[in-house]
Amino acid sequence: MSTAAPDSNTAASNPNDAVQPTQEDEITIHGLRATELNELTQASLKAKELAYCPYSLFQVGAAILTTTGEVIVGANVENAAYPVGTCAERVAMGNAVMKGFGMLGSKGMGEREDGTGVASPCGMCRQFIREFCELDTPIFMHDKDGSYVVKTLGELLPLSFGPEALPSRGSRLQSLPER
Repeated sequence: MSTAAPDSNTAASNPNDAVQPTQEDEITIHGLRATELNELTQASLKAKELAYCPYSLFQVGAAILTTTGEVIVGANVENAAYPVGTCAERVAMGNAVMKGFGMLGSKGMGEREDGTGVASPCGMCRQFIREFCELDTPIFMHDKDGSYVVKTLGELLPLSFGPEALPSRGSRLQSLPER
């Protein structure tokens, strides 16, 4: 049985062994420490390599950083019937939901692609992300060279329609006429 060396994500049993945060770790970008942003960036890059895109040859990877520090990834999955394909963002968000992360589970999202500019979620993905993330969730959109643009979900989807716009199920059922 081997033992892993403690890292910055592992609590040290002896306070003298605690890993001290570096100055880089204290810098935040939209609430993420530099190390978290790097982890998100690298995870989206690795996810991109797993994309199934034999038709468009356009690889996209997405990664979600949860409030617990877990990183959940997804990649685009194409289909010969084009509308049946699924974008990386929706794959990642579906994976997060399947792991039990709901509305409050997301601290940030990053994505990476091979195109000439930054990867921006399509309209369908923006609406899908809106279902599960707060409007102030930062979305880091990377280009193939690693540069990024960051926008909040609210900036990417202004005047959005979300779950809170719908009546509660109880009020809807109460307003139905009896038969």
